[in-house]
Amino acid sequence: MSGHSKWATTKHKKAIIDSRRAKSFAKLIKNIEVAARMGGPDLAGNPGLELAVTKAKKTSVPNDNIDRAIKRGAGLTGEVVDYTEIMYEARGPQGSALLVECLTDNKNRAASEVRLAISRNGGTIADPGSVSYLFARKGVVTLPKNGLGEDDVLMAVLDAGAEEVKDNGETFEIHSEPGDLQAIREALKEAGMEYDTDEVEFVPSMQVELDVDGARKFLKLADALEDLDDVQNVYSNADLSDEVQAALESE
Repeated sequence: MSGHSKWATTKHKKAIIDSRRAKSFAKLIKNIEVAARMGGPDLAGNPGLELAVTKAKKTSVPNDNIDRAIKRGAGLTGEVVDYTEIMYEARGPQGSALLVECLTDNKNRAASEVRLAISRNGGTIADPGSVSYLFARKGVVTLPKNGLGEDDVLMAVLDAGAEEVKDNGETFEIHSEPGDLQAIREALKEAGMEYDTDEVEFVPSMQVELDVDGARKFLKLADALEDLDDVQNVYSNADLSDEVQAALESE
């Protein structure tokens, strides 16, 4: 399984920097509502809710907002929370592929906005299944190096189900089966290793390297999609080399 692209690594950094933005809060709140609706308001008996709340707290979402989201999702406020998960597949510049993960209370609105964002920014909607086969669902944990070596990280998480540890320059990235993500987190805590992000993601099996022009177009497309309220995540197999990123940053 090929590792994340430079774009995905940059995206993780951006997620950390932008973690206090209102849109980030809204996505986390939506995840809490869905988890509470599916499994009830008790964190001890609802692992999905516990995970959603942990992520929200890690990103400094206020406790009052979290409590309200739990109650709203569980139907304790009289409000009806009914979100639908939708995955759109798209093609970007130079043969790159994108998966667009939506969580919406209005499927028509989500479909219209996603299609418009793709068509206006140089992409094309792909047929179902024509892109998704290029990705596998994996648990992904990123952590800063902080003087650690790849072997240090691997030894800490190997028994917890880690499949591989990738060196992404300033960070390490651990891949596992989604069901092993909790065990990976606990293993890192036991080893005293701080991690930045822990998500279940769609990881590409192969990557497409973009030149400067393709990367510019791709980033415009990805940003347009991520700015949509109904879009939770955008995954891609686009790869931006260090040279391409440097060229873009110098513009």
